[in-house]
Amino acid sequence: MKLLIELPTWLGDCVMATPAIENIVNFYNDAQITLIGSFVAIEAMKKNSKVVKTVVLDKKYGALYKISKSLGDFDVFFSFRSSARSKFLKFLISAKNKYQFDKNTYQNRHQVEKYNDFVNDSLGINFSPKRLILSTINSKPLIKKTVGINPGASYGSAKRWYPQEFAKVASELSSKYDIVIFGGSSEVDIANDIEKLLIENNITNYQNLAGKTSITQLIENISNLDLFITGDSGPMHVAAAFQVSTVAIFGPTKDDETSQWMNGKSVIVKKSLECQPCMKRTCPLKHHNCMKLITSTEVLNAVNNLV
Repeated sequence: MKLLIELPTWLGDCVMATPAIENIVNFYNDAQITLIGSFVAIEAMKKNSKVVKTVVLDKKYGALYKISKSLGDFDVFFSFRSSARSKFLKFLISAKNKYQFDKNTYQNRHQVEKYNDFVNDSLGINFSPKRLILSTINSKPLIKKTVGINPGASYGSAKRWYPQEFAKVASELSSKYDIVIFGGSSEVDIANDIEKLLIENNITNYQNLAGKTSITQLIENISNLDLFITGDSGPMHVAAAFQVSTVAIFGPTKDDETSQWMNGKSVIVKKSLECQPCMKRTCPLKHHNCMKLITSTEVLNAVNNLV
């Protein structure tokens, strides 16, 4: 059975789709899967044992036509995206059966459940979503307990807690944990701000990996952590896949839809303001109180309650 799956674009969404994809595999137990999607999505998912081919999609419509013709024929096509570009791709793909996620149909539930309900409805089944699934190759236990600090969020600045607060938390935990600062290429500045504050506090047992790791290395590094402190982000969901103890700091987004899935070692820190959740990339009211009012003390209390 030849399956073609278009993955969600963002890392976090891609990880949250893994229980639904696993249920597709369980339904078609002889599946040979070709994955198409963003570079980030492909890098995160390419190690699945059922995957025989991966293709990074070009955003240009003309390139989609060329890619669709080069892929060949499939028995089933699933798209976990609902954009106009993905609808065009669905039209171009040669497959006996085609199914596409519709974000307007699946609402008011966790994102994992949205994706899983889409698969259930498409196939006429009633499979429950299990744990998030990611694979690593070179995962090695760390010698000393290690806490990961993840200050970034690709979605926008509204989801980001403040570097001085992250630094206070990291400094307080440095006597018990080595510290690793994570971040993508667009988050190097905020990671460097945290590093400067750690240096000012005479903290030396840290690594700043922001902008220095591949997606594969990011996943492997997170899988080895003892504790993770993060905003609502893709790496947060990676940590959930490996059951890493996590303190997740939420501001403008819906924690009931994008919190860690099935991680019993997870605590959410958030405020309950009238303006939450606004779901905006930047604070529309300009005060950013949903994040600004969260203190390092609250996060440290959450850590103590968790570990």
